[in-house]
Amino acid sequence: MDIISIAIALIKILIIIFGVLVLGAAMAVLAERRVSAFIQERLGPNRVGPGGFIQPFADVVKLVMKEDIVPKQANLLIHDLAPIISITVALSTFAIVPFGNTIELFGRQVKLIIADVDIGILYLLALTSIGVYGISLAGWSSNNKYSLLGGLRSSAQLISYELSMGLSLIGVLMISGTLRLDQIVLQQTEYWWGIIPHWNIILQPFGFITFLIASFAETNRLPFDLPEAEPELVGGYHTEYTGMKFGLFFLAEYANVITSSAITVTLFFGGWHLPWIDQLSISPLLLSILQIFTFLTKVIFLVLFFIIVRWTIPRFRYDQLMHIGWKVMLPIAIANFLITGVIMLLLQYFGITL
Repeated sequence: MDIISIAIALIKILIIIFGVLVLGAAMAVLAERRVSAFIQERLGPNRVGPGGFIQPFADVVKLVMKEDIVPKQANLLIHDLAPIISITVALSTFAIVPFGNTIELFGRQVKLIIADVDIGILYLLALTSIGVYGISLAGWSSNNKYSLLGGLRSSAQLISYELSMGLSLIGVLMISGTLRLDQIVLQQTEYWWGIIPHWNIILQPFGFITFLIASFAETNRLPFDLPEAEPELVGGYHTEYTGMKFGLFFLAEYANVITSSAITVTLFFGGWHLPWIDQLSISPLLLSILQIFTFLTKVIFLVLFFIIVRWTIPRFRYDQLMHIGWKVMLPIAIANFLITGVIMLLLQYFGITL
């Protein structure tokens, strides 16, 4: 790689980590507080900055200044390592998400994706599997029964719903024939009869529903926040965490929400594709900018959906959580890719293309 390629890669990494995930997480926290206040008919943050806009940054300052308290009998190394694992996985997953097609920089075409790898979806599933270690180790290392129960719940929950998440993607892979997320998006830029976008939400509605529900469970969001469960576990796996260590878990949760929304948009809602805009005569630079804003708009709407669901649906009991994961979602995910395979064989037999 030449110096320009390295510089472009570093710019993309910095923009994604600080511009999208860190700043996006701060804005998601503010949106969560404002939306929850609206749903509960109260004001929400309105003192720090105009309209409470600077409240998330004040929270960061507060967390940095708080004392780092570690239980006397805790495993110090693992206790420190757990939040680092969680935030590293949360920030690394976005690397394979294409947030646009291409843009011309320094006289060359640059793909708007950090890691253009051939095994994008496998990379995604591998990192989500590693993410469970952060929460589980946090619960175990704290030497606290509440934290341990939260870590155990997390292990069972994430393993259960990762199966449904992986199986829900098989239908998309069968249709697209590739593991590359950028190619999956490009296939969704086509049209049926020149009008209807070829988005996978139309072809894989059950796969989308299963993947979305599994995403809620993977991000530990209500109604799947059993690893935290304040009423019965005080705070669950992060009960014994204070200061910036707790802040890393907090940041990881919202970074995971943004990443899950971005991946859902990429797989099922056409990614950066803005329907019919490619049929207009506009400059390539303007088209690239519109694609980036289209992607961000879709992600923002899905993040708001995550927030609204949190403040609308009550938490499941643990037996209900396991029942839904193993007896409802897993059979639906299996039936979805089997039916997809049968339909594809029939269409191939009759010479019809999707």
